[in-house]
Amino acid sequence: MTFMTRRTAIAAIGLMAATGAAQAQTPADFYKGKQVQMMVYSGAGSTYDTYARLLSRHMSRHIPGNPTIVVQNMVGAGGLKLVDFLNRIAPKDGTVFGTVSRGNPFDPILGKKDIEFDPLKMTWLGSMNREITVALAWHTSPVKTLEDLRKTELLVPGTGAGADSEIIPRAYNNLAGTKFKIISGYRDTSEATIQVESGELQGIAYWSWSSVTSLKPEWIREKKISLLFQTGTGEVPGVPGVPRIRDVVTDPTDKKALEFLLAREIIGRPFVAPPGIPADRAKALRDAFAATMKDPEFLKDAERGNMEVNLVGYEEVDALLKDAANSPPAVIERVKAILDR
Repeated sequence: MTFMTRRTAIAAIGLMAATGAAQAQTPADFYKGKQVQMMVYSGAGSTYDTYARLLSRHMSRHIPGNPTIVVQNMVGAGGLKLVDFLNRIAPKDGTVFGTVSRGNPFDPILGKKDIEFDPLKMTWLGSMNREITVALAWHTSPVKTLEDLRKTELLVPGTGAGADSEIIPRAYNNLAGTKFKIISGYRDTSEATIQVESGELQGIAYWSWSSVTSLKPEWIREKKISLLFQTGTGEVPGVPGVPRIRDVVTDPTDKKALEFLLAREIIGRPFVAPPGIPADRAKALRDAFAATMKDPEFLKDAERGNMEVNLVGYEEVDALLKDAANSPPAVIERVKAILDR
């Protein structure tokens, strides 16, 4: 055997050995001793951040190899900065995942051009809960009811052009005749609550009921707020009789447009990894996420923090996004018109 032939044979054997070793590596082998980054699109202390840190304290026990999970905040553009990072920059090996705004996956469907990504190709892990959101006014505001809101302007916070805090109130104004005046520039809604209490703002147009109960339970207990309306199909837990905004919008196309926009609430606090990560690691993360939602220690921790948890599996997230992408063109165009796209 010539020198070149021997060298080629040795290289081939080495390649086969390396390939075999890589193929034999299990998720437990891969994750053992590693650090996994859990990214959060909103600031420290926000509700999304609080939920993410709760998850980080327990999920490692359910990932094969028990890697260390480190939480990192990446704030900007209503969550699109983090989506762009996960889509283009983050390693696609299963060591990075995060929680993004529930509205971000719908942006490409609605023609938002800030960044390019395909929500159907992202690796969705699931959501920590479904949401009901409320519109509320501070007790010193002249606005006390939904009917008041259709006659009198209410100053509310906005946290970015791509954020639900600006998209949804704008839709309410168009579809239901409300008079929200959006004041942009706030880091997140939890930060804006300080300005609500100080009188700089008069209320909040779109905030999860779970956020109100976990971050500001005294607002409810001390009757500091008026609940103007809610987005669910049933009742607000513990507060019956709050008007449903879905009942106010009656035009068939407008009603479907509102339902499209509120579909994001089914995936209330979604967690997602980059596209294209190895299938066995994607399965390991998805299984770990689902197992954590049933973990007794995790659930006790959530209860202590007055945090609502109800699992939405990745299959349901995937199906919801596929249905949204296949919405009737007339509905998509109506939503685009509402949002000036």
